[in-house]
Order: sequence, then structure tokens, then C-alpha cells
Amino acid sequence: MFYFVIDILGTIAFAISGVLVAMDKKLDPFGVFIIAFVTAVGGGTLRDILLGSTPVVWMQESVYVYTILTTVILAIIFRRQLKYLRTSLFLFDTIGIGLYTLVGVEKGVIAELMPIMCVALGTMTACFGGVIRDILCNEIPVIFRKEVYATACILGGFSYFLLIQFPIKTTYVHIVCILVVIVIRLLAVKFKITLPTIYNSKA
Repeated sequence: MFYFVIDILGTIAFAISGVLVAMDKKLDPFGVFIIAFVTAVGGGTLRDILLGSTPVVWMQESVYVYTILTTVILAIIFRRQLKYLRTSLFLFDTIGIGLYTLVGVEKGVIAELMPIMCVALGTMTACFGGVIRDILCNEIPVIFRKEVYATACILGGFSYFLLIQFPIKTTYVHIVCILVVIVIRLLAVKFKITLPTIYNSKA
């Protein structure tokens, strides 16, 4: 049940981030729904395909589609309130990658993959929906810039495997994994910590 709740919360968070990007691009309601949908399920779809788990989860469980549809409707209704929060997109996106990193890692563990593969799966689950969203909205995906984004997911994933070596309740391990991703992302943005670039800034 806890795992399912985390998955739904991640779906909601990413759907809202998709809505905010789509509305910034002034897309029509159908366009807003499509962007929200691919943002919310893009990473999970790639994950399930890689694991050979088909039909993918949102095709088997209609609750995901209904959740995204409801989230889009509510986000559009309360769009003015969301726009007052200038950091809304960043916050929902950050929460989304934290939640989805755990979901992807757990899926890898269930599939009995090696820890490094589980971390890679968690990172793809967390990041791929945002990549599709940004490409469709004619933006360079955040993951391809020098921002600390995928790195936060990777560190969160490794923290999961570090913590399970200790006698800690699984629920607490899950919560800490999520928080590691969120806190690293927040701190990186707050203190302007970025990955090194291979380009000469003077060029």
C-alpha cells in the first residue's frame, strides 16, 4: 500500500509539473493533458518496457489515467493560485523525481537486478518523463544541462542500498531515499551548485 501511495503521489507531482510547463507554452486543454500525461507516465513506461512488464502499468491500472485527468482538471481550475507560486514547477518536479526514483529502484529490486542497475532504473523512471515533456515543449531537457538533477536521483538510489545494510525499517529506508533526492536537488539550486562543463565560458 505504501509503495502504491508513493507511485500515485509521484504521478500527481509530475502531472502538475507537466501542466505548468504546458500552460507556460499556452497550449490548449488537450495539449495540456498530453504534456501532463507523458510527464507522469513517460519514465514508468520506459521502466516497464525495459523490465519486459507489458502491458505497462498505466494500461493495466486505470487509476493512473484517472489520477492524471483529475490532476489536470484541478490544476487548470486553480492555475492562478499555482502561478502565484513562482517555484511551483521546480517544487513539483523535485518531489516527482524523489518519489519516482524510489519507485524505479523498488521495481529493480523486485526484478532481482544488481544494485547499480536498480539505481539506473530509478534514475530513468524519475527523469525520462521530464525529458519527453521538455522535448515536446521545445526546451532542452534539464537532465542534459549542467544542473544537479539525475545526479540527485543516483545518490538517492545508492542511499537506498546503503541503508538496507542496517537494521532499519523498510518504510524509513524508503522515506530517506526520497528525501535524499529532494534535499540534494533543493540544496543544489539554492547554493547554485552545478556539474562542471566541458565548454569554455568565454567562447
